Amino acid sequence: MAKTPAAFVTAGEREVRVSSPDRVVYEATDRTPAITKLEVCEYFAAVGEVMLRSVADRPTAMERWPDGWREGMRLATGPQDREGDGFYQKRLPKGAPDFVETVRITFPSGRPADELCPTEPASLVWAAQMGALTFHPWPVRRPDVDHPDELRLDLDPQPGTSFTDAQRVAEVTRELLEELGLRGYPKTSGNRGVHIYVRIEPRWTFDDVRHAAIGLGRELERRDDGVTTAWWKEERGTRLFLDYNQNLRDRTIASAWSLRARPGAPVSTPMTWERLAEVTDPRTFNLTTIPEYLSEGDPWAGMDAEAYSIEPLLHLWESLPGGELNWPPDYPKQPGEPPRVQPSKKVAEHWDEHGNRIEQENRR
Repeated sequence: MAKTPAAFVTAGEREVRVSSPDRVVYEATDRTPAITKLEVCEYFAAVGEVMLRSVADRPTAMERWPDGWREGMRLATGPQDREGDGFYQKRLPKGAPDFVETVRITFPSGRPADELCPTEPASLVWAAQMGALTFHPWPVRRPDVDHPDELRLDLDPQPGTSFTDAQRVAEVTRELLEELGLRGYPKTSGNRGVHIYVRIEPRWTFDDVRHAAIGLGRELERRDDGVTTAWWKEERGTRLFLDYNQNLRDRTIASAWSLRARPGAPVSTPMTWERLAEVTDPRTFNLTTIPEYLSEGDPWAGMDAEAYSIEPLLHLWESLPGGELNWPPDYPKQPGEPPRVQPSKKVAEHWDEHGNRIEQENRR
């Protein structure tokens, strides 16, 4: 069978070459037809300008699915996982066009990397040509990549909860933010969750912003018993988890307008608070419907008008009880951090008062 010739997609003032344009990336569902690689690239060209408001000048990891996405496919868990169908590309691959820019970042390990830094729609289309479906930007912009300018609140439904629960908790979050003098901007996650972004002054560290998220999460727990900040899954129950660690260095959330590796090519879709409250099924916001949705205007158009202080949230962190919470396992042990062991497996006499494991020889 003859190979399909490459196609070209106009993105801004550039033409981006797309190889294997007829490759099926998403199979047909009862909501959407089969979606090809060319259609994915055309989608990112169509939303490119508005998407840049969320990702421009940010270090951005690419979630790549080179052969498309199918039910049952798996995202690799790390560089050593060779069996995954998709993977995160944190370093820009060799051979990228000259117009694709990078920014140097430092991982928690101290290792540096030159990561994709989108500056024009063509860079998004090029990434899509490389199999990227989801873009994962850091909450910082160059040249200052050590001080976040976004607080990101990830309302993550746990088993037994639904998108309806996420809508309810999002509204409680909106009310709390407004009481504190902050404005949040919501979007669907592309699945069952809701993400809320707050533009902040870039003068705090990643750890500070993480503590701000914990403070807000604890106040949400006081107001709604369907919210938890419990790090261990066995302690969350049927509640929404506010993932405070998403605000740490090298922790990212799918960007606004990104596609998700789910049936029907759903999109992580920015919304007004009024529109979010009306949604009955977030899957209706997908590659085929977003262009018409955007014709009504960008719900996040005013997001950059004001940057807020996180002092009110840090006050919650300092005043509400609970102390420090766990960091992700790839981070060094932190002062005051609880033991990094599943609570049901913890044996009290094996741990000191600081949460450090007592070595076997010291227990004899």
